Amino acid sequence: MKPVVAVLLFSLVPVVSAADPPLPFAGVQKLDWPEEDLSGRMMDGAHRFVERKIAEAGRERGKLWHYDNSSPAAWEASVDGKRKRLREIIGAVGSSPEARMERFGDDASPALVAETPAYKVYQVRWPAVDTVEGEGLLVQPAGTAAGHVVAVPDADQSPEQLMGLDPGLPAEQQWARRLAENGFEIVIPTLVTRRLLETTDPQLKASQQTEREWIYRQAFHMGRHVIGFEVQKVIAAAGWLKRRQDPAVKVGVVGYAEGGLIAFYAAAIDQRIDAALVSGYFDSRERVWSEPIYRNVWSLLRTFGDAEIASLVLPRHLVIEHSAVPAVANQKGDWATPEIASVRKEFARIQPPDSFPRPALIIGADGAPAGPGSAEALREFARRLGVEKPFTLSDTMPADQRRNFDPSARRHRVMRNMEQHVQSLVQASDKVRDEAFLYKVMPQLKGPRWTTEPSLAVHDPAPFIAAAKSYRERFHTDGMGRFDEAPLALNPRMRLFRESEKWTAWDVVLDVWPEVFAWGLLVLPKDIPAGERRPVVVCQHGRDGLPRKTIDEGNPGYSQVAARLAERGFIAFSPHNLYRGEDRYRWLSRKANTVQASLFSFIIPQHDAILRWLGSLPQVDADRIAFYGLSYGGETAVRVPSILEKYALSICSGDFNQWTRKVASTSEPFSFMRTIEWEMPYWNLGHTFDYAEMAYLMIPRPFMVERGHLDTVGRDHWVAYEYGKVRWLYAQLGLSDRTAIEFFQGGHSMKQQGTLDFLHQHLRWPKPAGDH
Repeated sequence: MKPVVAVLLFSLVPVVSAADPPLPFAGVQKLDWPEEDLSGRMMDGAHRFVERKIAEAGRERGKLWHYDNSSPAAWEASVDGKRKRLREIIGAVGSSPEARMERFGDDASPALVAETPAYKVYQVRWPAVDTVEGEGLLVQPAGTAAGHVVAVPDADQSPEQLMGLDPGLPAEQQWARRLAENGFEIVIPTLVTRRLLETTDPQLKASQQTEREWIYRQAFHMGRHVIGFEVQKVIAAAGWLKRRQDPAVKVGVVGYAEGGLIAFYAAAIDQRIDAALVSGYFDSRERVWSEPIYRNVWSLLRTFGDAEIASLVLPRHLVIEHSAVPAVANQKGDWATPEIASVRKEFARIQPPDSFPRPALIIGADGAPAGPGSAEALREFARRLGVEKPFTLSDTMPADQRRNFDPSARRHRVMRNMEQHVQSLVQASDKVRDEAFLYKVMPQLKGPRWTTEPSLAVHDPAPFIAAAKSYRERFHTDGMGRFDEAPLALNPRMRLFRESEKWTAWDVVLDVWPEVFAWGLLVLPKDIPAGERRPVVVCQHGRDGLPRKTIDEGNPGYSQVAARLAERGFIAFSPHNLYRGEDRYRWLSRKANTVQASLFSFIIPQHDAILRWLGSLPQVDADRIAFYGLSYGGETAVRVPSILEKYALSICSGDFNQWTRKVASTSEPFSFMRTIEWEMPYWNLGHTFDYAEMAYLMIPRPFMVERGHLDTVGRDHWVAYEYGKVRWLYAQLGLSDRTAIEFFQGGHSMKQQGTLDFLHQHLRWPKPAGDH
């Protein structure tokens, strides 16, 4: 976990002389913004910008959809690519086993859970995807089934509650029991709950994670999702119901609240599902970023609102029930019953051809919520499946025959089953990345499994460098995300911040986009002769930092790195990055995720503006601009220079790691899975780019790692393992002199020993006299 550094208000006040000197460059304006927190101003602008991009996504989304209304088959074909995209972004991927349903139990907890004259209830489990299983109840009618349904409860409801086997729901909300009493065969899966994760670990407890968030965090980084797993459970159950029946028999899904989301997405993805009843979920999704964190879906709003997802269900049947939902608060987002006006507006956007069955919207009197699972909604849903039923509900209650059934044990099995699968993906991820990148680009590097006479020849790096360009583009677009927005003219503004005997430090502000600017401190040595062009070192602060921390005394992590570099004759620039303000930047990242972006979708263009401006200065050699970052700045050091090739070299301090384990492992004590950093997962990065692969994108430029043995951000053996892959590739390409790692006895800090030597060597700048 990266340390939180307290920021005192007086630390924001610049230190200037009584009379500011003239601005040092032509074409630069005086920065006349009030003396305020420029960091807060930058954050405010970034939030306004991303909210504008979310609104634009909603307006522009229709341009991505090209429906063919000529026939149902043509419609299905025209939306098939979008269906695949939805499946991909909710992580509903992997190998689907053959559909089967296993009844299980023992003497104390028999498979037959309950029995009435109308139906029997069994406890069951079934394979869903890879090693993930569904578990819940199977309800089978006494006679021939009237219909076949997967019934998905809310996350905080048990299958037993829907059947009246456990207390907690009034009879009128036991809609699965209503279906059972009217002759339906039903599978009811168990969802991962919203309950707080049970733990005795104080750090993990402080992270306030629910069980759904626990699965979301680790799965998201691996291209999977709690939503996707549960959708696949529903699809597998629906496939089993369909396979056992005459192909003409229809299968439907019903879901309420969180289960409504799952049922809705399952029907959109799987065309074997003939009808869906979505209760208490359908709404506008433009503020999905404010909903609980486990609803976060990468790039969702670029392509999908609920109306677009509904179009994937067409020409099959869809019934929407406006229902009251459980109030969910303080789960890194909140959720409450949708406003009927919003539901109606979104429903009106569903525009099926006249020849298609029209979706139905069920509401209560005067627009009040109905249900959940009202008789009216169930009748309409059943009618769409070809079943005419009154949907009465008797007073006959089933009784649970299990003597020692523990619903919490099942709840933990369901959650841990997903966790175990995700952790198996984490463990195997380096091999997946190797095959997808390194050995795909350079198959000759894979070599034979064993040889007594290995070749000592190195490989021409040119083919690798050329091939890496497409991976750099993929990393930028799919990994970090990017905004489609033309940059503004830089419009540089400056004011003196501080000066010493050897240097002057200037606040610099550059325009990036209408609401977004770049800001940093330019530290200029005073001894630059006219006509000389010098190298620049961009010094990046960590989380909750400010540019001035790189020149202030009293910050042992940075040890005045920018000032020290200026005293050595380098020009230094300390940018401000948007990871300050604790949850303020996390919410910025959350908003950005909805339109396929992240914090680095802002940071990369800001650094691009900084590089362009620095490269234009008469004292700067644009071919010798280096990057040196600590902590979150070290994280930046393997993301920004891998994309922006104008950085001549990069040094990652206090951050280099096996990033997949760092973010997604549930067994490592240094993992973000145990901390408050809920913004750290990046969609599917675990299968595409870890730190080795990011560093590969910098080849042939020099790259260095600085690592304190006592830095709890990681462990030496994991850092060494990941760096070893980088060193090995540099060596195979004949570039081993361009990479280095320095371990030192210390913690989360810039030691500034080997790193300074690295900068002097590769930026071709002489060391000060007496410095050996």
